[in-house]
Amino acid sequence: MAKFVLAGRADCPYYAKAELLADYLQKNLPNFRIHKITQHPHVWEEWLEDLCEKNKWSHRNSPIIWRELLDRGGEGLLLGGYNEFLEYAQLYYGVTSSMTTELMKIIAQENLEAHIEKELQEEVRKDLVNPLQVWITSASVPACYSLIPILVSGEVFGMHTEMSINLFDNEQAEEDLHLLMTETRNLVAPLLRSVSVCTRVEEAFRQAHVIIILDDSADREVYTLEGCIRSRLPLCRLFGQLIEKNAHDSVRVIVGGKAFVNLKTVLLMRYAPNVAHNIIAVALGVEGQAKAMLARKLKTAPSSIKNVIVWGNISGNNYIDLRKARVYRCESAIWGPPNYSRPVLSLIFDREWVNGQFVATLKKLTETGKQFGSILAAHSIATTLKYWYQGSPPGEIVSLGVLSEGQFGIPEGIVFSMPVKFENGTWVVLTDLKDIEISNQMMTRMTSDLIQEKFVALGDLISFQPYQSEYKDRMYSGLIQDEEKDLVMPDNVTPLTISEKPYSQAPINGSEGKTMEEQ
Repeated sequence: MAKFVLAGRADCPYYAKAELLADYLQKNLPNFRIHKITQHPHVWEEWLEDLCEKNKWSHRNSPIIWRELLDRGGEGLLLGGYNEFLEYAQLYYGVTSSMTTELMKIIAQENLEAHIEKELQEEVRKDLVNPLQVWITSASVPACYSLIPILVSGEVFGMHTEMSINLFDNEQAEEDLHLLMTETRNLVAPLLRSVSVCTRVEEAFRQAHVIIILDDSADREVYTLEGCIRSRLPLCRLFGQLIEKNAHDSVRVIVGGKAFVNLKTVLLMRYAPNVAHNIIAVALGVEGQAKAMLARKLKTAPSSIKNVIVWGNISGNNYIDLRKARVYRCESAIWGPPNYSRPVLSLIFDREWVNGQFVATLKKLTETGKQFGSILAAHSIATTLKYWYQGSPPGEIVSLGVLSEGQFGIPEGIVFSMPVKFENGTWVVLTDLKDIEISNQMMTRMTSDLIQEKFVALGDLISFQPYQSEYKDRMYSGLIQDEEKDLVMPDNVTPLTISEKPYSQAPINGSEGKTMEEQ
């Protein structure tokens, strides 16, 4: 009996042609058997290289075809590619293929679609056996109570993905965690396989597929800004080491909250280097606050505002860029279909509001953390996770804190919020956007604090010096002078808006003279 194995890239036209010929031979010859293997185009080359290395073959293209010698225990004998298989069929069986190129392409596309569908079904099957392990840190904080119902609804990970939720916090919060566990079970959510509580550090993040880092719930007395920055290091170092030791190899880590978001993210990357590419910081909360203000000004819904970009430090010095922002379904003299949009800045004629009240309000919200409560924090995290797993809306810009690799002139090695899109289970930085250049002074203002935060946390810098500039003070007061040639907003240039939080000066625990409010 002749048994042949056909393996190829799922979208390969020549694999499609060889497959059709092999099907014909198997149907008409009693002793001819075939086994088919398709691989996704993204993994084909790596799979082929491993196969050839294992069998000591030399082959580079799709398809690859070999004969299994059943009388020798299934040992493989390489036949070659499509041409070699066609010659073999002609020589031994007098059969050839007359498939047209157009038909080859059609079948190849059908093969790819069938392969993707098969992969999705396999993922669903695995989920039924092994549910998605979701870990939430600082699970006793209010944001967790708002987050859990969204996670178990199916909206985030998909309507066929079962999950187990693991609530992780310190021993002092154990009673609250058990109450939350009971309440979560009482939801009777179809996709929720189990809920558990963990307060033992060494057991944290066991086989975690998703880890959600919320703001730390512990109260600390910190008397200086530098002390507050350094206080983030021990917990991030611990979490990073536990992630490296206990979490699943493909774990995804998402950092949310309203305090030192960029700093915590870069520290986690430092101490969990093997999964650093899968650690991100949530910026949609700040983006949402800006959209809501613009929507009130334009008398429309916040969901109608798209493509607002948050640059820089999510919970500190940042830059709200409206140059790409657009509004849909806005009442004006010009109407269009549902997909019709107009630039936000072309509809806001009050430049003083953009550079005055809009900037000042966002600055105050970031400084105080007001209006960034549990609902907004939970929704921002859930939406970012949804995009990560299911993709962001086509053509829409999303703000995300990721590790800089030098894009847009941003220094490497810091976590910086920038424009991205989500697709195929990952994100892509939108480096091809036009007309979004940032001045050197603005870039320095945003990166200076991020670099100093990192150095202070690691002990490489003793004192923190917040970036100051005369321009910044005038910008916040609305007094932009003409001599700032590179930053002034003339009437014919679209404006950029700024939101800054140098760090709150409210006293901690009611003590006077302290410089940072612990979040």
